[in-house]
Amino acid sequence: MSHHKIEFVNVSYSYPNGIQAIKNVSLKITHSESVGIIGANGAGKSTLLLLLLGILKPDNGEIRIGDIKLTQKNIQIFRQKIGMVFQNPDDQLFMPTVYDDIAFGPRNYFMDENEIERFVDNAMKITNIEHLKNRIAYQLSPGEKRLVAIASVLSMNPDILLMDEPTSFLDPQARRKIINLINSFQHTKIITSHDLDLILETCERTIILNEGKLIVDDKTTNILNNKDLLISNKLDLPLSLSKCSACYYKLKFEK
Repeated sequence: MSHHKIEFVNVSYSYPNGIQAIKNVSLKITHSESVGIIGANGAGKSTLLLLLLGILKPDNGEIRIGDIKLTQKNIQIFRQKIGMVFQNPDDQLFMPTVYDDIAFGPRNYFMDENEIERFVDNAMKITNIEHLKNRIAYQLSPGEKRLVAIASVLSMNPDILLMDEPTSFLDPQARRKIINLINSFQHTKIITSHDLDLILETCERTIILNEGKLIVDDKTTNILNNKDLLISNKLDLPLSLSKCSACYYKLKFEK
């Protein structure tokens, strides 16, 4: 499954209050692509990720990975292949220690404890958080929590990573760590963010959503250099592409 495309075919979804969050969206994402999804608040970015994860069920249309259609019957197969890092790490971290948080997923699949330890140790090594192993997650900094949340997903050894606003609420140094980490991953990645400089650095391709509709799907550089396109979709140029010298030097310093 991992070497096949992700496909949305005429997918729509409305919340119980009647708001149509996704409107006839069709797209394809191939193996190992890194794709950014951007748009204003309420554009449907997070909803799209939740549909792919199977947390939400489309009103109509199909979601596929390769030749396998997402259904309630095979949803666990999908979830073993997909890992999602939520916008708020506190939504993912709830166990007594960091180790237990990272081990939670593998334990749910009844892995042998020695195998679980191997997966957890590897995830902590990748995210460089071995020193947090016995800490309590709620006592960590926002940047540390984000790394633990990412490790808790990596411990499941997913083929596809979904990341919802991975740099929100982070200071410049923590933000830089997350960007460097994302760029080190070889997974297929789908990233939603208001941080357009993050998208510019991590995604070769970008999709704009506006009120649930797919507006454009193109190379990231083409989209993020198009000021008129961005403004028409309630977005603005990334700081690194703006003519604001103070913004440019701020971003340069963060690197």
